[in-house]
Order: sequence, then C-alpha cells, then structure tokens
Amino acid sequence: MQLDGRKWKIFYAIIKTYLETGEPVGSRTISKYADLNLSSATIRNEMADLEEMGLIIQPHTSAGRIPSDKGYRLYVDYLMEQKQQEVKEQQELLIQKQDKMESLLKQVVRVLANSTNYATMISAPRYHTTKLKFIQLSIIDEDQLLAIIVTEGNLVKNRMLNFHHGLNSEMILKLNILLNTSLTGLAIEQINLSLITKLKEQAGIHSEVISKVLDAVADAIQMNEDMEIYTSGATNIFKYPELSDSERASELISAFEEKKELAALINESLDSENSTGIQVYIGNETPVQTMRDCSVVTATYELGAGIQGTVGIIGPKRMDYEKVVDSLKTLKSQLDTIFDRE
Repeated sequence: MQLDGRKWKIFYAIIKTYLETGEPVGSRTISKYADLNLSSATIRNEMADLEEMGLIIQPHTSAGRIPSDKGYRLYVDYLMEQKQQEVKEQQELLIQKQDKMESLLKQVVRVLANSTNYATMISAPRYHTTKLKFIQLSIIDEDQLLAIIVTEGNLVKNRMLNFHHGLNSEMILKLNILLNTSLTGLAIEQINLSLITKLKEQAGIHSEVISKVLDAVADAIQMNEDMEIYTSGATNIFKYPELSDSERASELISAFEEKKELAALINESLDSENSTGIQVYIGNETPVQTMRDCSVVTATYELGAGIQGTVGIIGPKRMDYEKVVDSLKTLKSQLDTIFDRE
C-alpha cells in the first residue's frame, strides 16, 4: 500500500506515539510534531482517510486513533525494508573498505620493492584477539544461506551454509537481529555453551541455523586461517650473483609464489618478543629453509586494538641494512597514519 508523503508522516506519528504511550492518539497530539506544520483540521481529514483505508481505528467514540492490524503490518514491512537497506549499505561500505585495503597493500609492497631493489612482502592485518562486529544472513536459495561475517577492523569473510533451512525474509531479519544483538563485540572464546543454548532456544525451530552460523563464525575468525600475503620484486633476486644460480633462485621464486613459507616467517615475526619492532634474520637465523642464503628484515605494523600485520624485505646478506631498516621504520609510521585516516 502506497501513502503520499503527508499521510505517511501522520500515520508514522500515530504509530510512534501509540507505541510510546499505549494511549489512543488525537489530532492535537499529532499537530505538535515539529516537521508537520499542519492544522488540527487537516490532520483530522487525513486521519479519516487513514481510517477508511483500514490502517487506524477508533477504539471508542470521542477517542483518538490506534493502529489496526493492517496498520501494524504496513509499519513492520516498512521497518524491515529500512533495516534490509541499512544492512545492504553497511555491507557495501565494508566491501569498499576491504577493496581499498587490498589495493593499498599491493601498492605499498610494489613501491618498497622498487625503492630497495629487493624482494618484498606484506601481510594483511589480523587480530590477535578477534571480536565479532557484524553478521548478515542472506537467502541464496531454499538449500543455501550466505553468512557475511565482519570482524574488528572491518575484515569481511563470506561463508556459504548448505542445508535445507525453510526460511523467509522476515525470519531472516529476526535471526539477524538475534545474532547481532547477542554476539556483537564478543571474541570466539566468549561464545560459551550457555550463550549457544540461549540462542538456540530463542531461534526455536530454526536452532540448526544458529549451529551452522556459529560454526561459520568460528571458522572465519580462527587465527590459523590462511592469511593474505602480497608480494613484489621476486625477480630482483636475479640481480645478485650469490642468489641467482638456477636452483637457489627457483626455490626462492617458489616460496614467493606458494607463500606457505612466507606465512611461517610472518607467524615467527608476530610471535617474537620484539613483535612491535624490527626483526633482522641473517642466513641460518631465518625460519625459512629456502632463505638460508639471504637476509630477511621484517617489521610488524600495528593499527591498534591488537590488529597487526608484517612487512618484510628479502635480499642478499650484503643488503644495505641501514637503508632497509630506515625504509621499514618510515613505512610503519605511514601505515599507521593511512589506516587512521581510513
């Protein structure tokens, strides 16, 4: 049902006032709404039209109006549409921020490789204690739900849930409200059995959805998940004779392509006692077997609230350590400023 602007404002004012007071609402009360600027006579005429449309009723003679079931339905449908739009806008904003971060990190690592003439890497920021920020469930089809899970720092993870759920859009909205009200701001270890039981009871016949979502949340924010690592300048290795023989160079290039060894190096750097400073690994000191003929310098950038990532430079043992350390210190400071601005 479509209402013109004036009728909608009056209808909305009746709904809101009645929800707050529980008393029938008269034209004089509605005329006090600052954004209406309508006379009581005009409001009475519009209220008569709304009553004729079945959206409000007069409980007894000489009383004001209250919403009818039909009126409540129109209000709830409008509310659901607004909430879905808010969710969509927030989701789009988060995706944009994620895309910006990825572009920024790729640019950073490329500039660093060009300025140092060494191979470089940078990991996307991760949380040491990850808290849940937002969950959005969406229906894909009758056998699939999409769970969009957002953690602190606006890191977005998508998980497809495959099972026959039997949900409609209204129930999805209620579950989204239930999940976000109960879980927002919690770390994974805070989601205990008592909370899970309570959520399942509130979800009723849809308790299986809660189980699937909680499994997806746990999977999305585990610290052992695959980390995003961006690299650049791997071919710079060939500029240094001591690293350029075919076997050594091939191993190093493979390490940069497969990234598993880089992930081990990043974890080592993050776990170090000096994880907020500069780490220098020379030759056999590096935890990566294929880099035993290299020097590796890493720095952990920290964006607050436990959000950390690692940037690293890999080159020959005779690298220009002073230049590399200065570059990393400058970069750490720049990343802090950039992410604060974002």
